[in-house]
Amino acid sequence: MISFIVCLIVLIVGYFTYGKFVDNVLAPDDRETPAVKINDGVDYVVLPQWKLFLVQLLNIAGLGPIFGAMQGALWGPIVFLWITFGTIFCGGVHDYFSGMLSERNNGMSISEVTGIYLGGFMKNVMRVFAVVLLIMVGTVFAVGPAGLLVELMKEKGVSGPFATATTWLAIVLLYYFIATFISIDKVIGKFYPVFGICLIIMAIGVAIGLPLNGYHTPELFTHFYNMHPNGTPVWSFMFITVACGACSGFHSTQSPMMARCLKSERQGHFVFYGAMVAEGVIALVWAAAGCSIYEVTNGLNTGLSTALAAGQPAAIYDVCVKTMGPIGVVLAMLGVIACPITSGDTAFRSARLTIADWFGINQDKWTKRLELCVPVLGIGAILGFGNTLGFLSYQVVWRYFSWTNQTLAMIVLWSAAMYLAKEKKNYWIAVVPAMFMTGVSSTYFMMAPECLGMIKPLQNNIAIAYPAGIAFILLFLALFMRAKNKAVKA
Repeated sequence: MISFIVCLIVLIVGYFTYGKFVDNVLAPDDRETPAVKINDGVDYVVLPQWKLFLVQLLNIAGLGPIFGAMQGALWGPIVFLWITFGTIFCGGVHDYFSGMLSERNNGMSISEVTGIYLGGFMKNVMRVFAVVLLIMVGTVFAVGPAGLLVELMKEKGVSGPFATATTWLAIVLLYYFIATFISIDKVIGKFYPVFGICLIIMAIGVAIGLPLNGYHTPELFTHFYNMHPNGTPVWSFMFITVACGACSGFHSTQSPMMARCLKSERQGHFVFYGAMVAEGVIALVWAAAGCSIYEVTNGLNTGLSTALAAGQPAAIYDVCVKTMGPIGVVLAMLGVIACPITSGDTAFRSARLTIADWFGINQDKWTKRLELCVPVLGIGAILGFGNTLGFLSYQVVWRYFSWTNQTLAMIVLWSAAMYLAKEKKNYWIAVVPAMFMTGVSSTYFMMAPECLGMIKPLQNNIAIAYPAGIAFILLFLALFMRAKNKAVKA
């Protein structure tokens, strides 16, 4: 477990060093925050710092650092590097600036913030991307917990309606409607910190349970190669698959909700960058579990592949039981059901707020909130029941979500870079990760089977995709430098 422990230490040190450096670049001050200035009692409400951190962690985490990290473990321990350094230099920067730039612009949704720094065209692109992504996230985080609840019912010998995914999906969606509609401090502010603590305890339990149960985590220095059973390329498939545990555009849609609840700008480092590092730690634990528990055949993670093929809820339930025994069942219920549900409802809530900002619909009145809640949840229900009834693949929704997610992160990082350039601050802390995510998204789009890879000559064709990715990086960098020079002169 040497590699795992070293990566864990690097993550923690990264929060106190590079995270603080990023905070100093922005230079938080004593300006009045939107929570204090606006305070509408619905979405703008002052919350204490510890609660902000736990709610932010729960909002951005959910199933992401668990499902994504286990899938990422198919490539072997090399996924530890992406989780560790991606969190510090990419995800942490992304989450911090998406929250703080929203806070400095009256708590605007990330699509509106992007429009301020990248122009009207990108604002409209982000509006569409954000709403589509949020509905996909809400759907994924409804179907996943519903599936795990079915697994638990089967384990307890329950039959009838409560042993079916459609029943549990309907219950989850009903809750989503309520949580999306009411004031943020009624449910989210009261109960989410408890579930956030459960998510952390579950990760600690898995980490301790691995060595106690005789599982050996493979080392980077002996397994520094692609262990994916299908030979799927590391670049850029692994970087798309492991999103929420390293860098995730979804986080930028969640951060404005907490940006509307900050009492002081100085809370940003702990709330936004800190929650991302905590999520990176959780992802690291689950990636280690995926690498450690299952059989390796001829140097490939065939056992993990088989476990994931049985369904992500079943695989996570299996890890909890194998590492923590009967206690794992309880934690699976709390951590892998409640926690993703609480990310799903905030995804739909954020979709409501994004559309409201888009069309200028005031959300103070319940009738106006209802006008947006019904269609947003209605689309989510169609996608969710489509998967449950078998005419829409969960895996397909997840893959499209993953690419959309990382493309959103790329755009947000370029927005942060433009903000820093206009403020004559060190914009390279955002430019470098923006370039990296540009390469990830464009390369994946070129060869993934659900994107241009559906054209057979392009599928997994690195000879075309890799040069194209480099070309896109250079193109976006050139466009940024050109826009930056114009903005500085203006």
